[in-house]
Amino acid sequence: MADSLWIFVAVGAAAFQALRFMLQKSLSMGTLSAGGATLARFLFSTPFVAVFALSYLQLQGGVWPSLGDRFLVFALVGALAQILATWCVVALFQHRNFAVGITFKKTEVVQTALVGFVVLGDKVSFGGLMAILVGLLGVLVLSDRPESGAGLKRFLNKGAGLGLLSGAFFAVSAVGYRGATLEVGSDDPLLRALVSLMVVTASQSLGLSAYIRWREPGELRRVVASWRSSVWMGLASLGGSLGWFLAFTLQNAAYVFAVGQVEVIFSILISVLVFKEQITRREGAGIALITASVLTLVLFL
Repeated sequence: MADSLWIFVAVGAAAFQALRFMLQKSLSMGTLSAGGATLARFLFSTPFVAVFALSYLQLQGGVWPSLGDRFLVFALVGALAQILATWCVVALFQHRNFAVGITFKKTEVVQTALVGFVVLGDKVSFGGLMAILVGLLGVLVLSDRPESGAGLKRFLNKGAGLGLLSGAFFAVSAVGYRGATLEVGSDDPLLRALVSLMVVTASQSLGLSAYIRWREPGELRRVVASWRSSVWMGLASLGGSLGWFLAFTLQNAAYVFAVGQVEVIFSILISVLVFKEQITRREGAGIALITASVLTLVLFL
């Protein structure tokens, strides 16, 4: 059970992330700018993370764990990469080619495997690679829509570029976060995840608030004024981020993201249950492929 804990944690993180993107999309469609919606995601999760982390630390004796020499480098690089990745995704909501962009975003799994190998030496087995590719195929099937265009027009657009760029940034952030959690001197995976997450979210809130105040006068005030909606996004962000961080302490980031592709299935369920949309035969095939990918990882890792 302990060996497979990361799988359940990753599935939970994906569910929270699907919920958070749904809330974030509503904020970005008129209420806030792309930068403002990105800031809201971090700003309103930071207090919850801090309270949770400090309370848990107190329960464990109140002793702050030692941090390795590379902790801040991994944490801050991951934090910056996640800001840029989230900004790209929010910007995607404002483009007609959203489906294609999200398809390219999902190359984050393959990109994470490459970055993880180069930076941390994390290796992916042949079976794991096959499972990752099956999952990627499922996402491609789900995201391929006739209205996206034909031929190269489907791929040579700003939405596709933002999606690919977001996938690259998410890959860097995932590997950075896994590296940071491994630098925390504790045998408790939850404490390692919470300490890393608290440092990361605090730095993201401070840094992005300063940037927004400089580049977008008045937007910071609108972000704060949106607290009635944004606080729920903060709670969803806490659930998702803590899940990802905890999973990263336990397993290769590429495998974690591979299981996390069930986020696409959760997004479809939200469409069906919340927006009363119908699941097409193509979407059913995509769901089957992603499910097969996750089951392969569960059975053979």
